[in-house]
Amino acid sequence: MTLLQPPQLSNKKNTRTVGRGFQPLFLIIFTLLMTTGIGARLVYLQIVEGPKLRERAQANRIRTIPKQPERGNIFDRNGKLLATTRYPRSVYLWPMAHTKPSWEQVVGPRLSQILNIPVEEMEKKLEEAGYNSSLVRIARDLNEAEITGLKEYANELKDVEIHTEAVRYYPHGKELAHVLGYTRELTPKQLKQKKQEGYRLGDVIGQMGVEKGYEKLLRGEWGGQQVEVDGKGRPIRVLGEKQATAGNDIRLTIDLNVQKAAEKALNGRNGVIVALDPNNGGVLGMVSHPTFDPNIFSKRRLSTKDWQSVQGENHPLLNRAVSSAYPPASTFKIVTASAGLESGKFSPNTVLQTYGSLTVGGVTFGEWNHAGFGPLGFAGALAWSSDTFFYQVGRRVGGPTLIEWTQKYGFGKKTGIEFANEETKGNVPDEAWKQRVWKMPWTVGDSINMSIGQGALQTTPLQVAVMFSVPANGGYRVQPHLLKDHEQAKSWRESLNMKPSTIKVLRDGLRKVVSEGTGKALNVPTIPPTSGKSGTAEAWKGRVKANHAWFGAYAPADKPEIVVVAFAEHSGGGGGSVAAPMVLQVMEEYFQKKYPGKYQKPSTEGSQPKTQSPRARRRN
Repeated sequence: MTLLQPPQLSNKKNTRTVGRGFQPLFLIIFTLLMTTGIGARLVYLQIVEGPKLRERAQANRIRTIPKQPERGNIFDRNGKLLATTRYPRSVYLWPMAHTKPSWEQVVGPRLSQILNIPVEEMEKKLEEAGYNSSLVRIARDLNEAEITGLKEYANELKDVEIHTEAVRYYPHGKELAHVLGYTRELTPKQLKQKKQEGYRLGDVIGQMGVEKGYEKLLRGEWGGQQVEVDGKGRPIRVLGEKQATAGNDIRLTIDLNVQKAAEKALNGRNGVIVALDPNNGGVLGMVSHPTFDPNIFSKRRLSTKDWQSVQGENHPLLNRAVSSAYPPASTFKIVTASAGLESGKFSPNTVLQTYGSLTVGGVTFGEWNHAGFGPLGFAGALAWSSDTFFYQVGRRVGGPTLIEWTQKYGFGKKTGIEFANEETKGNVPDEAWKQRVWKMPWTVGDSINMSIGQGALQTTPLQVAVMFSVPANGGYRVQPHLLKDHEQAKSWRESLNMKPSTIKVLRDGLRKVVSEGTGKALNVPTIPPTSGKSGTAEAWKGRVKANHAWFGAYAPADKPEIVVVAFAEHSGGGGGSVAAPMVLQVMEEYFQKKYPGKYQKPSTEGSQPKTQSPRARRRN
C-alpha cells in the first residue's frame, strides 16, 4: 500500500509578475490620500471652523446673565427733577438652574401664596423665557411682609432670588403725566418687534410722551455677568461682569412753575392749557385733563382701582393737547384776517358794516350779540369778535384762499412735536373732503362757517398755540418741541411771507381784544400789556348744548416771550369769561417769577405795596 504523503514545501521561486508591482503603489497612494484628507479636514476644523466651534463650546459652558441699565433722569429747563429712579426689591427666578418639572415644585403653593401671584402666571413667564435662559423677573416692588416670607422659606425656595432694581419714579405725579408719559414692561407684541434691538422679556420701555419719544436716549446699555455652568446648565461660578451703562439725562423746555400754574388754573376741569415760547417753539407747559398718575405703571401689577383710574369714560390717558381736535371758534379769525389782507381783496384800512345777521344763499348766519357793532375795521372786528365782519371776509376771499392760509398756519398737519404717534393732524375741510365724506360740493356757506372757526374745521390746542405764535413773533410758524438740550438744532420756524402791514393789523387787533374788547380779564397790572383772542365753539354733550371755551394770548404785547392757550371742554361758558382767567393765572406765575416785584396785585386798603419806586410804578 502506498501511503499518501503530505505535500512538501517547495523552495521553488514564484515567477508570477502580473499585478505584483501595482499593489504597493496602490497602498501608498491610498494612504497618502487618506492622510491628506484627514489633514485637510483637521486644518479646516481648526483654522476655518475653529473660532465658530470654540464659540459654540463656550456658549454651552458659559451663560450671560443680563443686568438692566438705569434709565436717564429728566429735568425741566431750570434743572428741576421731573423723572428719576427709585430702587425697590424684586423677585427673580433662574430658569436654567432647574429642569421644568423641578420648577413646577418651586413656584408651587408656597411662592404663589407669599407673592399672591397665580402659579400659572409664573409658569407662563418661565415658558416665555425658556428654561435655558437667565434671570426672569416674577414680581417687583416687594413689601416688607413679602421679603420676610421669602427669607423665612428660603430653604424651600431654592434659586428664588431677591434683587434691588431700578424702577421709574415721577416725583410730581399727575402734574406732568401727559408730557412725560410712563414706562411699563414690554407687551408680548412689543417684545417680538423690539427683540432685534436688544430688548428682553421683562424689560421696560417708554409707552407715551417724552419717555417714548426719547426712549433711545433714556434707555442706556445693558450689562451682565458671565456665569460658568455644568453639563446640565446649572451655574458653577461667576467668570466676569460688565457694568450696565446708564441712560442719558435730558433737559426739557418745560418750566415746572408754569406747568404747576397751568395745572392749578384748570382746577380739575376737562380741558387743556399749552404755553409756548413763540420765538423758537419750546413748550413751557402742557396740561391735559383728566389726567393720571404715571407712577401706577411702575407697580408690579395694576390693581382694579388703578386700571379703572386710567380707563374712565373721560379717557385720562388721552393727551387732549395733541390727540384731540376741536373747532377753534373765533380764535381762528386770526387766519381769516390774514387771508383777507394777504389776498389783496381787503386793505388794512378796510371798514365793513356789521349786522345782527347775514343771509347768504337762503341761509341766515347770526352775529353773536344779535345786533351787530356798526362799522368796524379789522382791528375793531378782532377786538369785538364780530362774526358778520368775518363772514364778509370769508365770502369774498372764497374757500380755496381761506383753506390755503389755514394750511399755511399749520392746520391739517402734525406740528412735528416729539409725540409723533400720539398727535392728530386735525381736519381742514375742502372740496375733495366734502365730496368724499358728504357727497356734496363746497358752497359759500362752508366758507362762511369756516371764517369763524366752525363747521368741519378741527384743530388741536397745540396747533392753536402755534397759530398765536405767528403774530407774536412777526410772521413765522414755529415747530413745538420739548428737548431743551441742543435747542438750536431742534428749533425750526418758517416764514409765512406776510406783509408787515398784515402783521401790524393783527397785532393791533389782538391788543385791542385785551385793552377794550372780549379779553379785559387780562388787562391787569399783575402781568405786562397782553394781546389775545377769545373763542366760543358750539358743541353738544349728548343732547345738551355745552360749548367749548377758548382763549389764546401772548405777552408782553410789544416783545412777546410766552404764548398761552387755554381750552375748556364743554364748559358751557364763553372764552372771555371761562378760559381767559386761566390764561391770566399762568401769565402771572411766569412774569412774577421771572421779574420779581415788577408785576403785582394792587395793594388792598390799609396795606402797603410790596415795594416799587415811583419810577417803576410809572413805567408799569
